[in-house]
Amino acid sequence: MADAKMKKVSFNRFRAKVFNMVSTGVIDEPLNRFYDVLSIVALILNLFAAFAITFDYMEEHYKGLLLVIEGVTTFFFAIDYLLRVFTAKELYPKLSESRSIFKYVLSFTGIIDLLSFLPYYLPVFFPAGSAVFRMFRVARILRLFRINSYYDQLNVITEVLASKKQQLLASVFIILILMMASSLCMYSVEHDAQPNVFQNAFSGVWWSVSTLLTVGYGDIYPVTVAGKILGILISFLGVGMVAIPTGIISAGFVEQYQKLKTVGDYAEEENIHFIRIKLTDKDSWTKKKIIDLQLPKDIMIVAVQRDKDTIIPRGQTVLESGDVVVMCAEKTKEIQPIDLKEITINDGHSWNGVAIKDLDISRQSYIFMIRRKGKAIIPRGNLTIKAGDVILLYEKHSIRDFA
Repeated sequence: MADAKMKKVSFNRFRAKVFNMVSTGVIDEPLNRFYDVLSIVALILNLFAAFAITFDYMEEHYKGLLLVIEGVTTFFFAIDYLLRVFTAKELYPKLSESRSIFKYVLSFTGIIDLLSFLPYYLPVFFPAGSAVFRMFRVARILRLFRINSYYDQLNVITEVLASKKQQLLASVFIILILMMASSLCMYSVEHDAQPNVFQNAFSGVWWSVSTLLTVGYGDIYPVTVAGKILGILISFLGVGMVAIPTGIISAGFVEQYQKLKTVGDYAEEENIHFIRIKLTDKDSWTKKKIIDLQLPKDIMIVAVQRDKDTIIPRGQTVLESGDVVVMCAEKTKEIQPIDLKEITINDGHSWNGVAIKDLDISRQSYIFMIRRKGKAIIPRGNLTIKAGDVILLYEKHSIRDFA
């Protein structure tokens, strides 16, 4: 029984190490950094080979080399996919083994990873569909989005789209309505003059798309006076409709960057520290008004996150269980600086299964709290650290180091 448990622990640690290796942006060990570089190089070489082989000169002189590059890099994508399936449990730790694999395989990232290599091998079994399978290889380009893990500013794009999702959906809905209405109107005035072009209500959809989106291909156009007047009006509407989602996204970018700049400048120039506290039913602040909390004068509650909503606190705001309270306080320069750290222990961490007294940490480092399954535990020497624990550690430095 003990041997089986030890094997399971060793297996979980091995899987956690593999998960850290394949997770883009986790560069705490040389192997993880090497794997990230290898992944990026393989993707760049694969895309280069796919583009280069379309040129006659490159195909004539370097076709063999380009095919080898594509084959090797695609095989690497297949191995990468299998490793991610193997470590899906680490990605979704709250799910069972089978459900975590199922969730990853059906996720957007999992589908992209699958399409990165599967179409390359499918023509071996289905030769007739090689042309269609080749088209799906374009999905490899989407793997470039993993670079977001290195550049936080790229995440602003997804944050803007998520925050403006309702407005964008509303503008797209309006465009679809105008598209169908303009198609129906143009059919009504142009069907008799061009029965072969505007055959039914949906035959004008192509014309309405090219007009409303200001593309203007010119292959389908009105010939009657009423149709031309209607086309002019719809063209003006198209300019305004296309400008709506563009303006929404532009305003979102401005708001996001202004927010980041304001928070960054405020925290740096005014020496402000922000902390978050999640309330539970047992906390004394729950069901109390902010004005009744009797906070110190240097501490202020700046936001309350409740579910997916962010509440700007007022004195009469009542705090509820589950609220995430964001507080700020001015940094005090007179006291000795202390660095606080939060370490999450996974199955592969070297501290997993080790008693606190046996940890090799600096004499200037102290563990002052351990959170286990939502509960705070006072650290004692004989306490054994387990996977899932959150270690709160602080390091005391000499004032001379900050002079």
